[in-house]
Amino acid sequence: MLRDQIKAQQILAMKAGDKDRTAALRSIKAKIKDRDIELRTKGPVADDDAMVIETLQKMAKQRRESITMFEDGGRTELADQEKSELAVIEEFLPQQLSDAETIAAIEAIKAELGAASIKDMGRVMAELKSRHGAELDMSKASALVKESFA
Repeated sequence: MLRDQIKAQQILAMKAGDKDRTAALRSIKAKIKDRDIELRTKGPVADDDAMVIETLQKMAKQRRESITMFEDGGRTELADQEKSELAVIEEFLPQQLSDAETIAAIEAIKAELGAASIKDMGRVMAELKSRHGAELDMSKASALVKESFA
């Protein structure tokens, strides 16, 4: 399980004295725990790894946005800190699809659904997320889907 891998990596980082990595892993575990508490009232989670991956994807997206804002604001030291946290988060995410693979998946889904216009974008995005949600940055995928209809 992904949760166990994160815990094991945290222990290794603590033993190695890597304070930055330990802090990043603690942050990940805290966010997962918050998500557990949030979902507690909704019943048992069907797939724990899927929930952990979804949480990690949200964290990665937040870090990317923060990096952009810090770099635009000239705060390179904060951007560097966010980049190091992002690197730790990405270690636990599944390999992301390349742009070419994403475009191929979009075209396959469009052909299956018979999607011909921008009006079908919602259906294409829903199917793309259900099939490849863990392997895609959905904001990039959305832009590629929009381009494919242009």
